[in-house]
Amino acid sequence: MSDVTLSSAVRTNLLSLQNTADMMSTTQNRLATGKKVNSALDNPTNFFTSSGLNSRAGDMNALLDGMANGIQTLEAADNGLTAITKTLESMQSTLRQARQDKSFETASYTIADDASFAAGETIDFSGGAVGDTAVEVNLTKGAAGSQTGAGTFAAMQFDEGGDSLSFDVAVDGGTATSISIAQADVQAVGNGDDTIDDVDEFAAVVQAKLDAAGLEATASNDGGNLAITSNSVGTDSSIAVTNLAVANGGTNDIATTDSGLDTLTTVAGAVDGGETKTVDELVSEINNNATLNGAIRASNDNGKLRIENQSTQDLSVDGVSADGAIDGTSSDANTIEGNTVRAGLADQFNELRDQLDKIADDASFNGINLLRGDNLQITFNETGTSEINIQTEGGETINSGNLGVPTTLEASDLDSDTNIDNVLADVKTAINEVRAQSSSFGSNLSVVENRQNFTKNMINTLETGASNLTLADANEEAANLLALQTRQQLSSTALSMASQADQAVLRLF
Repeated sequence: MSDVTLSSAVRTNLLSLQNTADMMSTTQNRLATGKKVNSALDNPTNFFTSSGLNSRAGDMNALLDGMANGIQTLEAADNGLTAITKTLESMQSTLRQARQDKSFETASYTIADDASFAAGETIDFSGGAVGDTAVEVNLTKGAAGSQTGAGTFAAMQFDEGGDSLSFDVAVDGGTATSISIAQADVQAVGNGDDTIDDVDEFAAVVQAKLDAAGLEATASNDGGNLAITSNSVGTDSSIAVTNLAVANGGTNDIATTDSGLDTLTTVAGAVDGGETKTVDELVSEINNNATLNGAIRASNDNGKLRIENQSTQDLSVDGVSADGAIDGTSSDANTIEGNTVRAGLADQFNELRDQLDKIADDASFNGINLLRGDNLQITFNETGTSEINIQTEGGETINSGNLGVPTTLEASDLDSDTNIDNVLADVKTAINEVRAQSSSFGSNLSVVENRQNFTKNMINTLETGASNLTLADANEEAANLLALQTRQQLSSTALSMASQADQAVLRLF
């Protein structure tokens, strides 16, 4: 109060006591809050720098949630890829089991020892891997296709180097092969001289050239004329001799009429001989038939014709009675069942394929499914300038269709070992694609985890830096408080002593 007059000593001690009380209040506040800078008034530079560091740390801390969700999304995708890989491996195992299975159904048919079949009577195969169009196999033999020369044969002399005889031969409708007979060929066969004296010697020379050319044909003497005959029997058996030409080195020793080749005519096919084929002949014809090869397999079962149905579908065999006797006339009387093991494995394959697609659909986290081609964007810094976008190549869905796995595997697709090998190759390619995608996601996961750890460390660094600017040293502040309390007590004592000087006047009264 301005009306009260205090002595200089009292006023000085009072001021000191008030200052000590203010400092004690500040120290007590620092101890209570743990900070030496609580507002911009305490230290503007430290306060605003600390606020900036804390703000950045807060922004980065908010990004950690996105990184954590991204990691879980990648792990969900990896779980899906792992399950898909195991499913593909199971599909691969199923196909290999089908490849190894040879439990094809068979049936054996008898041919009576005295069986005699009319021309045109056949065994017909349809269904199974053969198809809807029946394939006929004649029960009777046919005469081999042949060509026979006509006219009178005359000796041919190859006594000069330029003498030659040439013609083209096509066997069973195949490509024509050129046959050329020269002096050396004549000398190598027969008497060793330069002359072909008769049809037998001519047939021997021609036969040597046919064998050298790899042609399945026979040259022979047919009633004084040269005959060239196909070694095969059946409706396609034929021989065609064309482009006959002769060359004389000097003297006219060879003429086309000498050989009789100029009068050979093409036999278009076999002539039905009416003789019953043996079991071995039927076996050979069935196994060499291009349409039946890989569809059925024939063998001699102790004198019976054994037919193996190499298919998962039923095979119809006509020309066989219900009791298994070959008669050439019965129809719809005999069926060989298909391979049920391979058919069942086809169903297993389809079930696994369906599960593969369902796994891909279920591998999602927080509404994002990378296996469906969704894009996962993860931001790494508070300014948004650093981020990663994770997606399958081309944004394609990982499913059986895009992996190249057959959409539906029919039982008949497992009839052929070659076809099974092709599907196995497709599944192997799919496994490689899934593993490659899994590796790509694994690399992305490593990037995100590294950035997550980096961000956590940065947040700790920023918060530590902010704390260094604003936090109080509790030990120092406690010591300050103790010192101030002591000072306060001393100031109080000094104030009391100063006031005693003013009280001395009272003793006068």
